[in-house]
Amino acid sequence: MSTVLNEQAAIEAIIGQASVCRLAMLDGDVPYIVPLCFGYHNNILYCHSSIKSRKLDLIRRHPAVGFEMDILARPIPAPEPCKWSMRYQSVVGFGKATIVEDEAEKKAALALIMAQYASGTYAFPESKTRITAVIRVDIDRMTGKTNR
Repeated sequence: MSTVLNEQAAIEAIIGQASVCRLAMLDGDVPYIVPLCFGYHNNILYCHSSIKSRKLDLIRRHPAVGFEMDILARPIPAPEPCKWSMRYQSVVGFGKATIVEDEAEKKAALALIMAQYASGTYAFPESKTRITAVIRVDIDRMTGKTNR
């Protein structure tokens, strides 16, 4: 049985364990979704991209986005096909995406992205940050769901 999670701490625990954030954008009247590396802090998601990408073009045209991330996903078999289930924990949310222009915020965001995957301190050379875009998603709302 699935349970909706509304507590921020439970939602952030899932985010802290996730390895992929799927970002959904609009391309005219067609959805466009991409899996991304991400970082999270204080109700803000950060993702990175090439400075020339379809994602950035879409965000400039329509900044409203959706996102999803999940962990522990695996099927739960049963003797009958319609009794199968799925074990998972997930977060779904919506927000407004912008492209980070400030160099200090860009480097802080890249550090948050790295912190999602590894511990340590990293230097980001200007030669790399110059060709890297950072997307900031200010989260309007998000919920979690679990089926253990």
